[in-house]
Amino acid sequence: MTDGGVDEGKRATLKRFAALGAATPLVRLSDDDASEVREAIVGYLAATPGAHFSKLRDDLKLGTGETQHHLRRLERNGAIEHRKDGEYKRYFPAGRFSAFEQRALGYLRRETPRRMLVALLRDPEATGSEIAAAADVSRSTVSKYAAKLESAGLLSRTSGYSVERPEALLVLVVRYADSFGPEAVELADAADEFVRYAP
Repeated sequence: MTDGGVDEGKRATLKRFAALGAATPLVRLSDDDASEVREAIVGYLAATPGAHFSKLRDDLKLGTGETQHHLRRLERNGAIEHRKDGEYKRYFPAGRFSAFEQRALGYLRRETPRRMLVALLRDPEATGSEIAAAADVSRSTVSKYAAKLESAGLLSRTSGYSVERPEALLVLVVRYADSFGPEAVELADAADEFVRYAP
């Protein structure tokens, strides 16, 4: 399992994401392990923008202090940025996402809001009861999260429920579907059904 004290599972995970990181505009400063970890973080965030600290740490099999150190260094170097999202700190490749997209990615990383948004992208006329059934939650849970989504500028409740900027949201779901979950992948696979071309 270890070779010279290094966990091989961790090394394989870091190498996989470092390959993604090496394809980004981050300048590689050296060939040491620290650089590999930072490239892995950049690669991971390119594939999973909006991941919060604990998810990033756990998925990359890093220690808490190690993760904090490398995230601080990457932020200082301008490679990544973060946004506070309630109790979470969510990380993104620097300069790649608008404030709306960052908020949207934060909510898409939460299971119930994601299921609600996907249900509405599939069926913009869905009622609260239909959204609750699709998200496998109670009607009161839908109401609670709908208020939060409205406050975040992602949902309107003026006449039923409707997604704000559905095209932008659909692009995020399709682009990062694999990092969200099966309902996002299913929507991405059928996305051409939801797109209309009107010259």
